[in-house]
Amino acid sequence: MSRLDIFTKNKATSIEEELTRGVVRDWANDIVIPMRRQYDEDWKDHKIIEPAFKALMVDLNFQMALFPEEFGGLGSGESDNLATQSCWMFEELARADSGMAVAYGVCTWPIVMIAVKPHINKRLCAEFAPMFLNEDRPVFSALTMTEPQGGSDIENLDLLHGRTIKTTATLDGDEWVINGHKLWPSNTGGLADLMGVVCTTKPGSDDEKDMAFIFVPADTPGVTQGKPYEKTGMATDKNSDVWFENVRVPSWYRAHGPGLDAQYFREVVTLGMLSASFATGVMMNVYEILYDFCSEKTLNNKPLKEHDAIAAELAEIVAGIEASRAAVYRVAEILDRPDLYGPRWSPEIGARARLMKMFVSDRSLKDCEKAMEILAAYGADRQWDIEKHWRDLKIIQLWEGGKQLCQMEGARYFFDCKTL
Repeated sequence: MSRLDIFTKNKATSIEEELTRGVVRDWANDIVIPMRRQYDEDWKDHKIIEPAFKALMVDLNFQMALFPEEFGGLGSGESDNLATQSCWMFEELARADSGMAVAYGVCTWPIVMIAVKPHINKRLCAEFAPMFLNEDRPVFSALTMTEPQGGSDIENLDLLHGRTIKTTATLDGDEWVINGHKLWPSNTGGLADLMGVVCTTKPGSDDEKDMAFIFVPADTPGVTQGKPYEKTGMATDKNSDVWFENVRVPSWYRAHGPGLDAQYFREVVTLGMLSASFATGVMMNVYEILYDFCSEKTLNNKPLKEHDAIAAELAEIVAGIEASRAAVYRVAEILDRPDLYGPRWSPEIGARARLMKMFVSDRSLKDCEKAMEILAAYGADRQWDIEKHWRDLKIIQLWEGGKQLCQMEGARYFFDCKTL
């Protein structure tokens, strides 16, 4: 029995979940965890990292997960438990390496716009599924939204409604002409094959009908990806700048059209809050490390875990994992039952998801700090991997507007704030 079964196995666990976790956990144990300390030095070239992605995305076929079965995909986008499935997957990925969870998650993130019911765009699925199906290498997507001047403004739809977007899309005959500069998209730095571009058809407009989501193959003339950034952690997730200079794509590469692009982009952002499951996956591995360390290391001839002060801190950490996982899977349930709770793009659902992500990120980061203190000098020793998880958790806390936008959207909805 794995130590992790104490969290992941219960009477309600489905065969589907057990199989998914088992496949990904074997991949993690056999391929990723033995190598992950070397990944930090491979942030630029990904020569060591790429075989792990190939094993996951090609050999296990996970890069086709969202696409409908009629186009060769696994049909997850048509599932009634997409959000819950995603959490199973991301927990196991992040337990091994949360940067890989990000990179894989972002491969599916823009595809949500066209491959998830009730808004499947079959024409675009037929166009882009072969990119992922017919390759024997990992094929990466990127969601290009953040811009140099505005940071998380684009995700702040309920206040700004897209009016600060600078990347433009102009219709010229039967083509969109895109110009602009994006930064920080995951899977860029020369990695991306397909991009979902958030842009405006009327600069300065706060009419959401003028917000567009347009797909751009990365090899389209005028697309330039910069060199990857070197970050404090998550070396397996490449980030960079992307420039669009008179980039032309067919008019039907727009995901859905005026009004609907913004509506379904809200859903994409809300589903992004399930990245809190990256944090719970990280903390499950922190638990494994703590279990071994506190069982093997002794103080006054007793295992560390048998001392009251250490046991109390261990209990606090486990309480955080349990509470965080309960919060994550509660929001996943809400997202999987629009018939009960309303559409995924509603302000209420978005606020609940953001508050969950804020709570889980904050608690996991604090508990990982406690784990570092328990390990003392070993906590900063790369051999034990706690410091890696600590660095990665901070990055999880920061994205999609960080804690601050989570606070503002939560207060805006629950307290009817008018100016936030």
